[in-house]
Amino acid sequence: MQSTAGLPPLWEVRHSNSKNLPYYFNTSTKESRWEPPSGTDTEALKLYMATHHSSAPVRSPDVSKDGGKIRAAHLLIKHKDSRRPSSWRENEITRTKEEAISTLLGHEARIRSGQASLGDLAMTESDCSSARKKGDLGYFGRGDMQKEFEEAAFAMKPGEVSRVVETASGVHLIERLE
Repeated sequence: MQSTAGLPPLWEVRHSNSKNLPYYFNTSTKESRWEPPSGTDTEALKLYMATHHSSAPVRSPDVSKDGGKIRAAHLLIKHKDSRRPSSWRENEITRTKEEAISTLLGHEARIRSGQASLGDLAMTESDCSSARKKGDLGYFGRGDMQKEFEEAAFAMKPGEVSRVVETASGVHLIERLE
């Protein structure tokens, strides 16, 4: 019998204080992992995470003003050729890069039309564990992210949303927050 989080028996969602992210813990074997265990009901997990693992807004660190750091959120769609083709939503991602781009373009259309925000879509649709924080990656500086991601994020003004950005992780929509 699965938990309300959609996890197999003996698995539970816990929170990492050091990374400020949820992780999965087996109470019997003491195994912990960032990706959901095999046999997870991903639809139930999406609903559980959106309901129980949203977080308070991230406060601006002092270094953001003079340290060249920015804050951004993203919505990541992985594909079978991503560097790690699994996520909290799916144990094994089999979609093609073209299918991932098509899905992301649909999300982009909803965002640009005002039907949804990037943050709200990220909570249920992003393949990144930052989904629980509405895709918020916090503050980062140059050299902290993959080159293509960094270039797009730093080129935008706060409030802007990128077009599709491709990295080794998958395809992203990025919103510059600060």
